[in-house]
Amino acid sequence: QVQLVESGGGLVQPGGSLRLSCAVSGSIFSVNDMGWYRQAPGKERELVATISRGGNPNYADSVKGRFTIYRVNALKTVDLQMDNLKPEDTGVYYCNAFLFQMWARDSGTFYWGKGTLVTVSS
Repeated sequence: QVQLVESGGGLVQPGGSLRLSCAVSGSIFSVNDMGWYRQAPGKERELVATISRGGNPNYADSVKGRFTIYRVNALKTVDLQMDNLKPEDTGVYYCNAFLFQMWARDSGTFYWGKGTLVTVSS
């Protein structure tokens, strides 16, 4: 059973920082792209940032220069450092990973975490 568990959400004032972490566990052969998505109240889920297995990041225009995505392949973790947070960054942040399980090494699947709430408010 694959699990993605997020942590690090909370309430922060505008201009503040938070760091989100996600750990992937289970019977996993390899993890390819990992990333973070978010869903604001009343809106659809949107991409925040992704990172390839080789460490190449990709960011939504709205977070470029403020957010940084990191991963540690050996630990199967992906973090999101969020600086200079704005009220519009408020939402539930979801971890995502495209991975191959031990019993399906040639068939990858996307998995999602349950989400962690980030609220940016004064």
